[in-house]
Order: sequence, then C-alpha cells, then structure tokens
Amino acid sequence: MLLKKIKLNNIRSYKEEEIEFPVGSTLLSGDIGSGKTSILLAIEFALFGLQPGQRGSSLLKNGENSGGVLIEFEVEGKKIIIERNLKRAKSISQDYCMIDIDGEKKETSVTELKDKVLELLNYPKEFAKKQNLLYKFTVYTPQEEMKQIILQDAETRTNTLRHVFGIDKYKIILENLSILLQKLREEKRIKQALTENLDQDKQDILSKENELETKHYNLVSVEKELFLKRENRKKIQEDMQEVSSKMDEKKVFEKEIEKTKMMLSHKKESISSNLNLLKRIEDQIKELESLDFKEEKIFELEKQIINLKKEKKELNEKNLDVLSKISSLNLKNQELESVKQKLKDLEICPTCLQDVESSYKANVSNKLDSDVFNNVKEIENFSINRKLISDNLDKLEYQINIKEREVQELKIIKMKVEDLIERKKRRQEILNSNYLLEKDVLLLDGQIKNLTSSFFDLKKYENIFEERKRQLDLAMNEERFAEIKVAEIKKEIEVFSAQIEEIKKRIVKIEDIKNELDKINHLEAWLNKKFSPMISFIEKNVMIKLKSEFSILFARWFSMLVADNFSVKLRDDFTPVIEQEDYEIDYSYLSGGERTAVALAYRLALNQVINSLLSKIKTRDFVILDEPTDGFSETQLDKMREVLEQLNVAQLIIVSHEQKIEGFVENVIRFKKQEGISKKI
Repeated sequence: MLLKKIKLNNIRSYKEEEIEFPVGSTLLSGDIGSGKTSILLAIEFALFGLQPGQRGSSLLKNGENSGGVLIEFEVEGKKIIIERNLKRAKSISQDYCMIDIDGEKKETSVTELKDKVLELLNYPKEFAKKQNLLYKFTVYTPQEEMKQIILQDAETRTNTLRHVFGIDKYKIILENLSILLQKLREEKRIKQALTENLDQDKQDILSKENELETKHYNLVSVEKELFLKRENRKKIQEDMQEVSSKMDEKKVFEKEIEKTKMMLSHKKESISSNLNLLKRIEDQIKELESLDFKEEKIFELEKQIINLKKEKKELNEKNLDVLSKISSLNLKNQELESVKQKLKDLEICPTCLQDVESSYKANVSNKLDSDVFNNVKEIENFSINRKLISDNLDKLEYQINIKEREVQELKIIKMKVEDLIERKKRRQEILNSNYLLEKDVLLLDGQIKNLTSSFFDLKKYENIFEERKRQLDLAMNEERFAEIKVAEIKKEIEVFSAQIEEIKKRIVKIEDIKNELDKINHLEAWLNKKFSPMISFIEKNVMIKLKSEFSILFARWFSMLVADNFSVKLRDDFTPVIEQEDYEIDYSYLSGGERTAVALAYRLALNQVINSLLSKIKTRDFVILDEPTDGFSETQLDKMREVLEQLNVAQLIIVSHEQKIEGFVENVIRFKKQEGISKKI
C-alpha cells in the first residue's frame, strides 16, 4: 500500500487541507499541537471508519455540522479513493461513504466499506469484526498505547498479542472444545437415561407377544360363537318373515272389509238420496202438469212490443227535432243580444263612417227586442210540445217493460213445460238405479261376511308373531353381545399390536441411541486424550516460536537505541525484561528515553513478527511512527538514523517535533497552527 494524498474538511483543527505523500520516508514536522497527529487519525478514520468507543466529536471540528476525509492510495497498481463524511445531529455519526477503484465509483454502507478495505489490504477475514489491531500493530500505533500494553498485566498482554497474531483461535478452539465436551456429557447423560430400560422393553415385548397369541385364540372362539348366534337370529327372522306374510294377508283382508263396508255405506246413501230426489221430481211433475200455457200468447205480446218500440222511436225523433229548434232559437237570441250590445256602444257607422243617430239605434234596438220576444214565444211553444212528447215516451216505456215481463214469464212456463218430459225420464232412471244399487247391497253384504270369516282365521297369527318378535329381540341381543365381545378382543389385539410395534420401534431407536452413545464415548475420549492435548501442544509451540522470534527482534531493535550495558529479553507471557549487569531493572525505574526505546523496540519487533506471520497483507511496506523519540537523549536521537535505515519499507511516515529527525528522512512536510486552524506550510 502506498499513500498518495489525503483531504481534510472540518477535521479536528483543520478547516480545509490537502496533503500529498511521496514515496520513501516523510516527516510530519511542527510544534506540539500543530495538528500532526490529526493527520494520522484522519488516515485511520478514512480507512476503517469510527472505531468502537470512538466518538465522532473526537474528529469533527468544534462548531461545525459536517466534515469529512478523502484519502487516495494505491494497492498493487490499483488507484483507490475513499471518502467518509461526518454529520452532526443529536449525535455525530457517519453520513456518507464512497469508494472509487480505478474510476469505478460506488456509494456504500459503513460496514460494507470496511469489509472492502480489509479485502483490498488482504487482512484475514477473522479481523473483520475486530478492532483495527492488525493495522495498529503493523502500521500505526501511538507511542503511549504501546507503552500501555507493556504495563498491562501478563494475562491481558498475552490475550491481546494472541488476538493480534491471530492465534487466539487455539484458545477459542479449546474454549469451544470445553463447551462441546460439556454438551457431549449432557448428551451422554440423556442417552444413558434413554437406554436404561432397553432390557426391560425386550422382556415386555416377549410378554405382550405371548398375551397377544392368547387373545388371538380367544378371538377365534368368540367369532365361532358369534357365527352360531347370527345363524340362530337368521332362522328366527325367516320364521318371523312367514308369520309376517300371514299378518300382511290379515291386514289385506282387514282393509278389504273396511273398503267393502265403505262401498256398502255409499250404496245405501245413494239409494236414500235417489228416493229423496224421486219424491221431489214427482212433486215437480204434478206442478208442471197443472200449468195452463198457450204459445200463441207469446207471439201476440212480442208483436205488441214491436209496435210500441216503433211508436217510441217516432216520438224520440220528434223530441230530437224539437230540441234542435229550441237550441237554434236560443242561439239566435244570443246573437241578437250581442248585436244589440254592439249597437249600444256604436258611435260611427263602419260602412259610411258617419255618426249613428240615437233614434236610429233605438229603432234598430226595438226591432231586435221584438225578434227576441217572438223567438222566446216560439221556444215556450216548443217546450210545451216537448213535455207532451216526453210524457208519451214514458208511457210507452212502461207499456214495453210490462209486455216484456209477461213474455219472459211465458217463456219460463214454456221451459218448465218442456222440462216435464225430462223429469219423467229422470224419474225412470232413478228407479232403475235404485234397483241396481239394491242388488249391489245384497252382494256386498255377502262379501263382507266372507272377508270377516277369513280375517278371523288369520288373527291367530298375531300371538305367533309376538312370540317370534320376542325370540328375535333375544337373539339380536345375544348376537350384539357376541359382536361387542369380538370387537373388544379385536380392539385389545389392535392395542397390543400397536404397543408391541411401538416397543419394537422404541427398541430400534434406543439401540440407535446406544450406538450413538458408544460413538459419543469414543469421541469424548478422543477429544480429551488426543485432540485437546494436540491443540495445546500446537498453541504452545506457536507461542514459543513467536516469543523466540519476537524476543530476538526486540533485543536487536533495543540494542540499536540504548547503550551496550543494557540487555533485554521476553518472558513466556511476552513481558519485557530489562537487565543491566545481570540485574533486572523494573520498567518504571527507567528514564523517559529508555522507556520510549523499550516501547519503540517492542513496536518494531511486533511489526516484523506480524508481517512475517501474515506475509501477504498489503500494508507490510507502510509504517507510521508517532513521536517515536519522545524523551530520547541526543545519543539516542543519533541512533534513530540507523533504526530508520534498518526498517527498509517503501513508505515511512514519522510524526515528530524533533528538528534533528529532518536530516534522517527524504521528505519533510511542515505544519503550524494559526488562530486555532492547522495548516500545511
């Protein structure tokens, strides 16, 4: 990885700034507080985002609502640009993320971007959910943090280094192995409990199979008994069927008797009804024979009616003529009155256009009144005439109605006289009908006697039928009891068969469980006796190898920074041991420069061990040192030149306020702070 440039917008003490980084060694120089370390924090933020526990307020400039970092770097020839923004709301959070690889730009989430960066840097996947320990211990570790890891208790330091070296997986394996063994033991207890009753189940199945065989034998016996009961019931039903047919025959005779009695009653009623009707017909014949009827009288009355209607017609015509004349005279009088009214209002003659004199109007008016009077006289005469005509019409209408009623009465008498012959015929028909009905009555009486005799002959079967019915009920109850007994035995056989089948399945399952239990026992023994010791052995040897390599590198870097009368080494828990003339010196008794030398040597040794262990990571040629000479003496500062030369990395960035370091590097970038704003100069 080669860092090209970084742009800062409202990051810590920076407003707007862009810094380009050349290849080789570069010093970020400036007074304390000028903003050098802010550049390093911005690089880490751009690559990995906010770290767990890190607040956005530690990066966003005070008083600003938004800010961000854009970084450009190169990995294996690929040009990569990453941009991350911060936004202030209720809290400060990451607002926007973007990655551009060789011109292909993509907006992405915080997590996706971190995963992509780890992929580009070829960091192992197990570091994806961890803090940036790999980056911190191979690229950039603040000097104070390295001192802190040296001062931590041995267990914490060892666990941290396990984490960094990526060999905490052995501890995780052993922890998981402990959990697995615990689960296996629990599984063993469960399976042992499940297999405890295996022998008892095998004995139970033998017992139940013997009992099932007995039930099958009992079933055959009961089914034979059921067959005999069923045959007995069928025989009784057949006997009962014969008796039932006789009972049905008795019912037929009973119905025939009822039917014949009804017919007899009907015949007798018909005879009685005919006798009553015959009496009425005789009375009607006597009445009709006493009537005096002459058909000529009808013709005479009809002729008189025709003449009267003709006369009525002539009077109606006269009446209409009189009405017409009266109406005409009334219309004339209306016209005369209208002319008289117009004349009264007339002043100028419409023909000659001369004034109309009053005398002339009076003469004409008198003439009109005379005409009206004459017309009224005629109307009165016509009205008197019309009254006479109307009276005559009423008399004619009355006479016509009387004559028509007389004709109608005569016609009714005529019809009655004509009906006399029919009455006599009807009388004879009734006499003949009664004769036949009386013969039928005699026959029906004889038939009823014969049917009654047959009915009483069959009545004895009622008692026989009741006895057969009682026998059938008893046989059906016995058959039903036998069926229930068969069903109960079959149900017991079914239940026993199901229980035997269930026990067999359970035995198969338990035997499978027993086999699984044997496998678990073998697995537990293998894990306890072979796998666990093997993992512990591998972990121990890896840690020994790492400690050995780490110790050699630590001693070499330390010897370059301090006097020859000091020697260093590492304990098994990676605790630094500093000795002077065979006496061990506590870290807290060292001078500031010596403590810095221990931390720097530890940091550089750690860097080399990790890069050696993870040789394919893309940050192995990129190192950042933050104030690596804090507290160094002039002699130690001089030795830093050799240290930097020995690093042999493609790109080295050093943050320091020591001017002497400028002579040890290829490039220098200077910073200063003016009015609270950091700037590159």
